[in-house]
Amino acid sequence: MKPNDTNIYPVFERIAGRPEKEILLGQKAISIWLIGLSGAGKTTIGSALEKQLIENGVLTQILDGDNIRSGINRNLKFTETDREENIRRIAEVNKLFINCGVVTINCFINPTHETRNFVEHILGKQDIITVFINTPIEICEQRDVKGLYKKARAGELKNFTGIDSPFEAPENPDVTVFTEKSNVEESARHIFNYVIEKIKPTWKKKS
Repeated sequence: MKPNDTNIYPVFERIAGRPEKEILLGQKAISIWLIGLSGAGKTTIGSALEKQLIENGVLTQILDGDNIRSGINRNLKFTETDREENIRRIAEVNKLFINCGVVTINCFINPTHETRNFVEHILGKQDIITVFINTPIEICEQRDVKGLYKKARAGELKNFTGIDSPFEAPENPDVTVFTEKSNVEESARHIFNYVIEKIKPTWKKKS
């Protein structure tokens, strides 16, 4: 995608590239997207995954919905247009991390096929691992530690995913985690076992 301003002249070709940085870090950069409803366990599982990756020498960065909304995307609301812009900015940040050789763990609802295709367009399918945190909405509502579902059901919170805004489950995720059947550590290990050999092709399981 070309910049809108004709006075902008990108200099990407002058900057040290991804291959040099991956060699420096001893890892392959990928973008891991943990997708699911609010309360599904994305951030909790993502944090556990990060810990397991770091313990195995992988440099990571977690991008979490609330953290991003309180910082780089604090000016965005929850309209359809702003949600698309939210995902676009996150994907562009991922692109920067990938260029630095860093494994990025994304914990976002990312609710529709359209927004996921948008991410794929920016990053390239080969650099994305999609993980569906498959937690039924009934379970998410039972957890509801933030009280968001309660507000949405009462009409106090509009455009809430799963209530009055759609959530389309990923059709062909690389990994699916069923949180009803697995605890946090087991869920994170399931994802770890899938991603580690893609990040470190020579990785050997510790005895």
